[in-house]
Amino acid sequence: MDEVSAVIAAEADHLTQLDAAIGDGDHGVNLTRGFLAVREAVASSGDLPPGRQLILAGKTLVSTVGGASGPLWGTALRRAGRALGDAPELDGARLADALDAALAGVVELGAAESGDKTMVDALRPAVAALRAAVERGASLAEALEAAGNAAAEGAQATVPMQARKGRASYLGERSIGHEDPGAASTALIVAALGRALSA
Repeated sequence: MDEVSAVIAAEADHLTQLDAAIGDGDHGVNLTRGFLAVREAVASSGDLPPGRQLILAGKTLVSTVGGASGPLWGTALRRAGRALGDAPELDGARLADALDAALAGVVELGAAESGDKTMVDALRPAVAALRAAVERGASLAEALEAAGNAAAEGAQATVPMQARKGRASYLGERSIGHEDPGAASTALIVAALGRALSA
């Protein structure tokens, strides 16, 4: 969460610019505030196992981030945390299960699928890449690198799409030619996860 909070804060202006083009221009500000609150909540929570930390992080995001990002990321982190349970540490298989659960929560809440120009376009390929790497016996660092690359490619792939969900969908064809801010922030978060767990 420290790594995620740092990268979101560093990229807040960029995320806000992306959101200003096809949304309401507050994505970077909202996520920065939310993950700063998460960082503080987790730091003061004592020695919780990873799953419990993620559940706490999800609850914190829901209570501090407006718009769609708070509920979506809050759901994702809480589902991931529940999938991990009280396991004392992460390995590749557990992390793949947690990200599968996070993706399922996002899809269920947002009713979005691949190609709708949302965070799902970055998260789904990241989850698939991580699972494939783990199943072929890659190290956790290698699996996370594959997930990060897939998320970044997925975010870039939203540029030519027409939005079918969220505020951007109101723009119709005018949403074409812009990277989806939710997909962009998702790629940043997946990459931050990789850096943190590979360190």
